[in-house]
Amino acid sequence: LQLQESGGGLVQFGGSRRLSCVASGFTLGRYPVGWFRQAPGKEREGVACISSSGDRTYYSDSVKGRFAISRDNGADTVYLQMDSLNTEDTAVYSCAVDLGLIDRMFNSSWFSMVGKYVAIWGQGILVTVSS
Repeated sequence: LQLQESGGGLVQFGGSRRLSCVASGFTLGRYPVGWFRQAPGKEREGVACISSSGDRTYYSDSVKGRFAISRDNGADTVYLQMDSLNTEDTAVYSCAVDLGLIDRMFNSSWFSMVGKYVAIWGQGILVTVSS
């Protein structure tokens, strides 16, 4: 059971980037999925999450209006479109799913519930925003 992120790298201030998270070994479409990030010297932060069907999303205040999470369940993939990037967005971004958190449990507190049951994390990918 694995998650693999891609799409990271160096991007200029004000630019855009799209991250992808692909699942293998299980059907990602059965579960809500989220993106987290951890900047140097800071705690991990949940930035965006999406219900299994994609009809509900939640964002942290720090990215609301700039980032958009979406999914393609046929491809077992979740995306994070990041626009208007600034230097504070520099971080390692990881996608995650908790196999015990089914869709009816999905709400604005989902970020804090990941890890309560069986969490699967990607290895993380670095996004660096240059000034």
